[in-house]
Amino acid sequence: MARYKPRVIVLSKKPGHSFGFFLRVEKGEDGHLIRNLEMGGPAELAGLKDGDRILRVNGTYMDEMDHSRVVDLVKESGASVTFHVLDVASYKQAKTEGVDLSDPHPKPTQPTMNGVAGEAPKPKLCYLTKSSGGYGFSLRSVKGEVGMFMAEVNPGGVAERAGVKANDRLIEVNGENMENATHDQIVEKVKASGSRIMFLLVDEDTDKFYKNKRIRLGAWLATVKFLPLKPRIVDLFKGSDGYGYYLKAEPNKTGHFIKDIDRGSPADSAGLKEMDRLVAVEGEEVDSCSHEQVVDRIRQCGNKCCLLVVDEDTDMLYKMGGVSPLFYLKEMGFLLPASPPPSYPECVPALAPATTALLKLCKMEKTSAGYGFHLNSIQGVCGLYINEVVKGGAADRVGMEDDDIVVEVGGVNVEQSSHEQVVELIRNSGSSLVLLVAGKQAYNHFKAKGVAITPQLLTPVPTARSPSPPPSPAQRHTPAQIDTPATLEEVREEEEEEAKTDIPLPQTRERTPSVSSAASSCLSVDERL
Repeated sequence: MARYKPRVIVLSKKPGHSFGFFLRVEKGEDGHLIRNLEMGGPAELAGLKDGDRILRVNGTYMDEMDHSRVVDLVKESGASVTFHVLDVASYKQAKTEGVDLSDPHPKPTQPTMNGVAGEAPKPKLCYLTKSSGGYGFSLRSVKGEVGMFMAEVNPGGVAERAGVKANDRLIEVNGENMENATHDQIVEKVKASGSRIMFLLVDEDTDKFYKNKRIRLGAWLATVKFLPLKPRIVDLFKGSDGYGYYLKAEPNKTGHFIKDIDRGSPADSAGLKEMDRLVAVEGEEVDSCSHEQVVDRIRQCGNKCCLLVVDEDTDMLYKMGGVSPLFYLKEMGFLLPASPPPSYPECVPALAPATTALLKLCKMEKTSAGYGFHLNSIQGVCGLYINEVVKGGAADRVGMEDDDIVVEVGGVNVEQSSHEQVVELIRNSGSSLVLLVAGKQAYNHFKAKGVAITPQLLTPVPTARSPSPPPSPAQRHTPAQIDTPATLEEVREEEEEEAKTDIPLPQTRERTPSVSSAASSCLSVDERL
């Protein structure tokens, strides 16, 4: 039976897009079949094959389930879904031998996400707000199993919309571990919560994963993707009068709060709100820092600063779950630097070294075998990516890799160009080619920040630059308009005192206009869609 080990595939998709396959039942064939895989779509990139049979959707066994219900399970998963699949040969052999495929089998310690080894599975935080019909679930115990399990989850009800699935095991209620609590104790805890409640739940597969590793479950392992409110990432660019807000402590509150935002200031334009709590500066949590330490961090950022903030409701939600809002950043794949960003011609977020390495300017000469890669696209979707890079070929030698996203060809941005237009640009390039390509991690990072991807991101500012003339005392201002909980008059006196010192201010970086720059491709271009 061990040889019938399902593959665990996690698919993710962008809003408005599909997973890139059809799910079918066919006459004369058992099971739910994967068909019509879109080349380069999430399903194909994750390793799904034509004819694969889906055994489980998000941990729920569904090989013998009605097809329409299976389709609904996939649709209800939203932007991410987890499949357990068997290849066609293994599936048919298992059926021939009468193997019970609903019996759990050993699974890979790490699932694959869009073709890349992903993180370990996670328990989930689910926040429920009671409606007139209640929460829409019940609790049950299972003979021989520790804990309580979700049951009778109403389709479309409060619980299901919050991410609760039937057979999820209950770990925590409002941050309190309830694994050894009785049914009555849990019911009493739920009733005492009033009209809102936070659950930490684990599905069957994830539960087995951690039990096999003897790891205790808790909120520190959880995914926050089901929580209805999200922290906010705010990029600030300093104006002539600073950022335009004050950072203060509040009586009877813990933390650092945004206050007195100047109308029309960089802070106002970037979306900061009164009484937002500051969680992190440039990706570093500041909860344990003193007011002076936080102010110093912001000042060290120079002319640009990236803040993570939460409003009061979001703050309450994450505290109720017992997790930091930084979980959101990590889960969404945002790469915030742990130190002040380096100076680039454009004021862009700094990248971790691994991400920077995924942005490449590739210059190559055509050989008798061409450039040694295929250029692929998805029908009806803008954007092209590299595929089938020939080992030892021109593309391989300059560092291009499968799934690199093509940004520029010969200095022309092609992100919105059609496949035919890009092919024509490559053909017209002659015997040499320059491509700007980005790995998915780097591409998604810059797009999330709204930053244009250009070769300037790869070029540090030259060190031999004439320093800007020092501003006159009347023009000087503090790097950030922030103050301690002292009175406004005391703060202004402090700022005036600082203005008298001769400490040079950080040099303002000039923004370079987005200039399209080179990228690379091949003449053995694959014109398949």
